[in-house]
Amino acid sequence: MRFDVITLFPELFPPFFTSGVTRRAFESGSVNVRIWSLRDFAEGNYRRVDDRPFGGGPGMVMMAEPLFQCLGAIRADRDDAAPVVLFSPIGTRLDHGSVAGWSASIGAILVCGRYEGVDQRFIDGHVDAQISIGDFVLSGGEIAALALLDAVARLQPGVLNDEGSHQMDSFNPALDGLLDCPHFTRPETWHGQPVPAALMSGHHANIERWRRDRRLEITALHRPELIEAARGAGRLNQADEAVLAQQQNQSALT
Repeated sequence: MRFDVITLFPELFPPFFTSGVTRRAFESGSVNVRIWSLRDFAEGNYRRVDDRPFGGGPGMVMMAEPLFQCLGAIRADRDDAAPVVLFSPIGTRLDHGSVAGWSASIGAILVCGRYEGVDQRFIDGHVDAQISIGDFVLSGGEIAALALLDAVARLQPGVLNDEGSHQMDSFNPALDGLLDCPHFTRPETWHGQPVPAALMSGHHANIERWRRDRRLEITALHRPELIEAARGAGRLNQADEAVLAQQQNQSALT
């Protein structure tokens, strides 16, 4: 798959592609990323890409024409119908399901906005999808683009050391959409705190039951809507419901 990134700050991206486990996806070409500097498509000596908003107000607005010219160059280079994605507060919230969809796609053209926003005429005429990574404001779309690229890259075959590792991630369907359980490593006792006995038992069924119970408890405590979604989809069994009922009873007593 291929992702093209339109940005005013191309220097932010290269270190990301050569660091950490996800670098394997970029070095192998399973996720091909090309960075396009928007100023290369602006006119004039100052390569201006923004101007004051009509109607007044603070800040600047990214101009439509440089974006249009850059998009045209990308389309000619790609020669496919990859969707254009803008990172925006009004976008659909990025979640595991949408990341999985992007990881199996041909890729996309990612527009990293800056300033007060992008001229609406470019959005209306050329943007196919808008994505948000949360209810907060960033200085630009580059961090959001990096988040999407990282999430997509780690789902590619051969990227993680253990092929089944991402199956145990929070929100993964393999965990019925629950949050992941706590994890422990050496030493067995740290500052007087031992590793839970179930994890030291060597009994695989008991270990899995312990992990399942903790996933249920943590999800019910922090993301109860995920419990309801799992319940509505018929993913919870009687043992799961017993754990949740016991947790609810304990909460009522405290």
